[in-house]
Amino acid sequence: MLFSFLLIVVVGYWIVVMFMGGDVDLDGVELPLGLGGIPATVAFSLYVALAWFVSLAGTEFSFGGPLVLGAALAAGWAGTKVLIIPMRRLFPDRREPSRHDFVGQRCVVRTGRADAAFGQAEVTAPDGSSAVVQVRTTGGDVLSRGQAALIFDYDAEGEFFWVMEDHS
Repeated sequence: MLFSFLLIVVVGYWIVVMFMGGDVDLDGVELPLGLGGIPATVAFSLYVALAWFVSLAGTEFSFGGPLVLGAALAAGWAGTKVLIIPMRRLFPDRREPSRHDFVGQRCVVRTGRADAAFGQAEVTAPDGSSAVVQVRTTGGDVLSRGQAALIFDYDAEGEFFWVMEDHS
């Protein structure tokens, strides 16, 4: 009965996703016990469907309550783990690059100066690529060409990065 209720919830969820355009992936939700690498909703749905089938088969063969429940839980986990291995290729763990990825990175001033009104710096992204970005300093700070700076914020409205002198 437990898995039948969960299966109804899972089927209802997927009907809503299909016909109402819901989101398949719950951002940031990771299932425990090695069931990650695919959207949590897909892994949970597989787990429930497999556990429901094993509990149905176990009840039909009359193995007994606690034994059937334990077998259903274990078989659901093992089956899901096996099935998600090839599925991980369908769901690459890749998000779109963002300008906010540069926050916290070191950069080098490439213009004659960088101050509160003007400046450009070269920053290297975590993937190894580099970009020349607009930078601004706070207060009366002025950075000169070749000076290292630390990007500490991004101003989306002005489309520039706030930097400060890097003393490290």
